[in-house]
Amino acid sequence: MEQAWIPLLLSLKVAGWATALNLVFGVAAGLALARWRSAARDVVDSLLTLPLVLPPTVLGYYLLVVLGRRGTIGGWLDSLGIRLVFTWQGAVIASMIVAFPLVLKSARAAFESVDPQLERAARTLGVSEAAIFFRVTLPLATRGILAGTLLAFARALGEFGATLMVAGNLPGRTQTLSVAVYSAVQAGDDSTANFLVLVTSVTCVVILLLAGRLVPQHSLLTSR
Repeated sequence: MEQAWIPLLLSLKVAGWATALNLVFGVAAGLALARWRSAARDVVDSLLTLPLVLPPTVLGYYLLVVLGRRGTIGGWLDSLGIRLVFTWQGAVIASMIVAFPLVLKSARAAFESVDPQLERAARTLGVSEAAIFFRVTLPLATRGILAGTLLAFARALGEFGATLMVAGNLPGRTQTLSVAVYSAVQAGDDSTANFLVLVTSVTCVVILLLAGRLVPQHSLLTSR
């Protein structure tokens, strides 16, 4: 049981932080793309969606190049005494980037579906732009954003390739549930692997059931 609960709790911690960060940056990027009128918008959207289609090991390599001690960002952070590689914080960054497109796409679609006449009506009443966003735009887009956020949490919870490359496989420190399954299979420990797979499957089913209750199924499908 301990071999399952420790990586499960760590996975929930990593996925929770990754989802919280994605909720901030994904919604901001989705709003910017929905409001931006430029020929370069589709190019930027494609670049931001790239983590969804890149092989996780390739994405993990890119992150190592950037966040490693010899990387541009990693070298600067290392001079400040901050290290992200082989830490749970590094796992958060890997999971966040992998799941980011799910929030971005759903947020952009949700904001583009908001009737602009409602926003214009609020402006005629003298409402500020910030108030329009928080009182009109965001409430109308909440359902789509919530759908993407739930899917992003599930994706971050099951992240493996990029996490293994960046955070490694340190039991009790960076070993998430998916990495623990990999370790058990590599060690030939079938009983532990079966138990971990069962825990993973049950956890994912619970998340999907919660998503189905919070957001209608057609919203989950259209937000992908």
